[in-house]
Amino acid sequence: MWPRRVGATSLCGMCGVAGVYNLPEMEGRFAEMLESLAHRGPDACGTFVSSGLPGTVLGHQRLSIIDPVEGSNQPFRDGHLVLSFNGEIYNFRALKVELEGLGEKFRTASDTEVLVKAWKVWGPECLTRLRGMFAFAILDLKTSHLYLARDPFGIKPMFYAVRDGGLAFASEAEAVLRVFPGPEVDLGGVVASLMYSWVPETRSVYKGLKKVQPGHWVEARPNGTVISRPYWDPVEEFVESPAPEPSTADLTEVLQSSVDHHLISDVPLALFLSGGLDSSLIAALASRSTGSLDAYTIAFRPEDHRFEAMPDDLSYARLVADEFGIELHEIEINPSLVEMLPKMVKRLGEPIGDPAALNTYLMSEAAQSLGVKVLLSGMGADELFGGYRKHYAALLATKYRRVPRPIREHLIEPLVRSTPVASKRRGFRYARWSQRFVDFASLSEADAFQRSYSLFGKDELRSLLSPDLHPLVDDLLEEHRLVYAEGPSDDQVNRMCYTDTRLFLTSLNLAYTDRASMAASVEVRVPYVDVEVARCAFAIPGRRKIVGRNRKVVLKEAARGLLPDVVIDRPKALFSVPLRSWIRGDMREMVDSLLSGDLVRQEVLDRSSVARLIDEDRSGAADYSRQIWQLLTLEAWYQQAHPALTGSP
Repeated sequence: MWPRRVGATSLCGMCGVAGVYNLPEMEGRFAEMLESLAHRGPDACGTFVSSGLPGTVLGHQRLSIIDPVEGSNQPFRDGHLVLSFNGEIYNFRALKVELEGLGEKFRTASDTEVLVKAWKVWGPECLTRLRGMFAFAILDLKTSHLYLARDPFGIKPMFYAVRDGGLAFASEAEAVLRVFPGPEVDLGGVVASLMYSWVPETRSVYKGLKKVQPGHWVEARPNGTVISRPYWDPVEEFVESPAPEPSTADLTEVLQSSVDHHLISDVPLALFLSGGLDSSLIAALASRSTGSLDAYTIAFRPEDHRFEAMPDDLSYARLVADEFGIELHEIEINPSLVEMLPKMVKRLGEPIGDPAALNTYLMSEAAQSLGVKVLLSGMGADELFGGYRKHYAALLATKYRRVPRPIREHLIEPLVRSTPVASKRRGFRYARWSQRFVDFASLSEADAFQRSYSLFGKDELRSLLSPDLHPLVDDLLEEHRLVYAEGPSDDQVNRMCYTDTRLFLTSLNLAYTDRASMAASVEVRVPYVDVEVARCAFAIPGRRKIVGRNRKVVLKEAARGLLPDVVIDRPKALFSVPLRSWIRGDMREMVDSLLSGDLVRQEVLDRSSVARLIDEDRSGAADYSRQIWQLLTLEAWYQQAHPALTGSP
């Protein structure tokens, strides 16, 4: 049997937490702050006002998943500790037995009470015992200290801001801004958003607004001291002290355990089911442990499907549903994009430009309308097991750099760049991929991987931005190099997986999933994003993850016998949307408006560079649909945020 680490098991849930600490002048804004989180927890709302420390209030909006009774509502007080908790602790039952053995008495069946008693007995050291997704605040009434903590992968969000000797915190940025109105836009965060289409956890789009870092806890004291400390080190966990290499059977066992933990719920639970390997394997493992399940999948308009040459995901989703007796709900994506984009941007809180957020929101909304509160997702498997096209492309780029430079620069690359990527009626996928490849393949290994998934290269981004913002581009590139260098020195695949797990997974995929699903009052659980699964994944050499052109090989081996081979061996499909069709059709007028938008008028962006992107995309000379979508996202966010923040008309 593959070894397990004692005390590590996990479960997770979604609510909204908020609070002000040592801020008497801000206490009057707290009700507005908590109300802005109502969508995250419509089942119950509660507050705790400290009598010993003026200006200290904890609040909670509850989405009841485990022990949905009044006695488990929050803020939850146990003696001198008061807890406001967003998440689920999947190993709470095992921890409860251990705590009872130490003399603790329980009055509820909730993971909330287990968490507060774990803190009472072990203090911050309890964080390493938790298996789950969480972001929480604990107020110690004896010391008047406040503690904030976040799970190792940052599945659950926690924002905070320090001012005037106190602190405000919440599950969403908007709630903190209700207490601290008038912050300036942080252009470092804006530039990061343009480069990646998301904002790294180390950065913010508002000055003074911070994020509790994944695997960290923050302590605030009445004297104004605020200190952030790590409790979990991914380098030590995955690089310096990796677990013994597991067999395929070991991997299957670890995955089954994680799925079983994530199935714990006292309310209706269902699945995201795209018909791809990751979500289908979750469905297979879940069907072993539970009875009938419902699942939700996405369908698109026929004209969008044709233009994009999209894979037939729906047929695979139907096949898997039939195989396991799952009732499949098909949601056609045909939104009013001009109206939907600003609404989605507002809910995301940051300019996150992945249109898959629309999928998540619409499926969550459909599930919620049928009484479902919890959805399981296959997110995280690509990052851990080398499943993205960029992983193979970066390996291929290592070989490409061996081709003599004159041949690359004067023969291959000009030919690729001159090939059209689309006609009026359809896109040319291989031409698009080839152009993308030559954009990064000649760079160094670390920079090539960064460029493989960033929206713009260094020079492209500089040309798009005001010159005084150029140094911020260099800062972002160096930050990425440092994280990449932390990965295993002798394994390129696992270096990429490590970097994706630290950056791409947390700041993009988990961020939009949490905010989009919670906008519909639904919790999304991610069984692959689990400490035990990750430990197992990083103990597997990269050579078992990518073999030739075949990606995620070890996960496919684990799925043999559980899924039909046709599902396991199907081409990789993205959880995305017909973006190119939308940009050139439904959103054409919106795209044109970028040239007179706030970002251009206020000279954050260069007008001629924006115009060039639009013209080349429409002519079919290049595919800039992702870049244009991000510009639309950023402009929508800037228009919502900028007047209120800076007083501009």
